[in-house]
Amino acid sequence: MMLTPAHHFRDIERKPEYLQPEKCVPPPYPGPAGAMWFIRDGCGIACAIVTWFLVLYAEFVVLFVMLIPSRDYAYSIVNGILFNLLAFLALASHCRAMLTDPGAVPKGNATKEFIESLQLKPGQVVYKCPKCCSIKPDRAHHCSVCKRCIRKMDHHCPWVNNCVGENNQKYFVLFTMYIALISLHALIMVGFHFLRCFEEDWTKCSSFSPPTTVILLILLCFEGLLFFIFTSVMFGTQVHSICTDETGIEQLKKEERRWAKKTKWMNMKAVFGHPFSLGWASPFATPDQGKADPYQYVV
Repeated sequence: MMLTPAHHFRDIERKPEYLQPEKCVPPPYPGPAGAMWFIRDGCGIACAIVTWFLVLYAEFVVLFVMLIPSRDYAYSIVNGILFNLLAFLALASHCRAMLTDPGAVPKGNATKEFIESLQLKPGQVVYKCPKCCSIKPDRAHHCSVCKRCIRKMDHHCPWVNNCVGENNQKYFVLFTMYIALISLHALIMVGFHFLRCFEEDWTKCSSFSPPTTVILLILLCFEGLLFFIFTSVMFGTQVHSICTDETGIEQLKKEERRWAKKTKWMNMKAVFGHPFSLGWASPFATPDQGKADPYQYVV
């Protein structure tokens, strides 16, 4: 069988001299427990700010252009509560996805002392990342933006200014789901508002002038349609990735499956927590993923 470059690279990693532990300085002193995770990337920070701005713009148009001027108080109250609840959950999910450690491997731990402490058996293989000088668990990949190896890394998303990995995939899935829901909700309300304004006097259906109202609604309609399509696709691909237990990088690289195959339901519970509950839909509920060994090696 012809070896691909990826196979050749792994063959090199299997050689003891490849680890070169003498070139790795000890890892830095760990920060305080519960320290906030934040990636200082200019592009990611800008994208995160734009995300919040777009959600707040939709909030402004929905409230001050469509709901507050409406004379149907029941319609305004029900839709106002629903939209604000979904927007709050979307922004909360965004914060959790952005500020949660996605599963970073301790940096610079490929030292001689650490390798000896692993007490590897004959035939066991460890992988070292030459970029961050870390011993890589199985299914970990290096992110050039986070500058760390991330366990079960799916991809780096600039919109949440973070990698999507083992520890924050739930929050990213919730973020895409709630953004898709508020986008759909906004599109439906824009459609009803246009119909009502066509039937009545435009000056009475909004506290803004008719030209300003039309421009604000068209911009919201364009934003809602664009993000509904984008986040719906992302939500679908993430759920498919979870059910098949194969990350985006693993699918892209067509990596050989070396981990045990589980049912789709078990894969969902591994990401969202055990057992199934309303906490699956909450960005404030931290999933209980069990006590898996952070370091797994191929025999």
